[in-house]
Amino acid sequence: MTMLPDAAPGAKRLGLVIDLDTCVGCHACAVSCKEWNNGGKFGPLPDYDKQGPEPDGVWFNRVHSYEVAADGCSSTVNLPRSCLHCENALCVTVCPTGASYKRAEDGIVLIDPEICIGCKLCSWACPYGAREFDEEEGVMRKCTLCVDRIYDRNLPEAEREPACVAACPTRARHFGDLADPESGVSKLVAARGGKSLLDGLGYRPTNQYLPSRRATIPAAPREATSGTGEGFGGALLRLLDRALSR
Repeated sequence: MTMLPDAAPGAKRLGLVIDLDTCVGCHACAVSCKEWNNGGKFGPLPDYDKQGPEPDGVWFNRVHSYEVAADGCSSTVNLPRSCLHCENALCVTVCPTGASYKRAEDGIVLIDPEICIGCKLCSWACPYGAREFDEEEGVMRKCTLCVDRIYDRNLPEAEREPACVAACPTRARHFGDLADPESGVSKLVAARGGKSLLDGLGYRPTNQYLPSRRATIPAAPREATSGTGEGFGGALLRLLDRALSR
């Protein structure tokens, strides 16, 4: 696999840290993302047949809920999913037109719809299922980390964060610079043992997940446990790694 060059010294790695301990699966992140990015007919998140019997559309954020069990105990863990803005983004390397690209200054992976030909190579290459096809425009779409919000000088500085982060009622989503060890998100990852999905593939996802602390997994090995006391959220991430890598 061709690797992208490492970010320049001092460059940011903007991304999300998602706390599986406090995510309640309310889908506010998905809905707020849809609202912010659905700017009429030409918005990047189109809806198809909105008033019809089979409405459909494009989403940047999705939330999956899983029941994780261990030794008679179970817990529902909600896993929000969107683009992880990988350091070594295979979706970028396979793009034949250069429509998919990674910004050197902040690490955000974006798509230029003007030169995207809708070949879907990027969606096949992404192991996280983070890209969706816009059937109306014939181009690929994905999370932009609300790049139009986070750099909007007309907004108060405290509001310059992705729409999904601003809307989360339990503050399960955190945004910041993961290249800065002193940032709030970096300290969260260090303190809680943040995990990234499918580490073994070498894509180096920027977004991190904080495993749940609500319960610990017993030492007896089971299919849905790791025996490491990492919590139900940690066991879920290990299962997802296994499922996604098949």
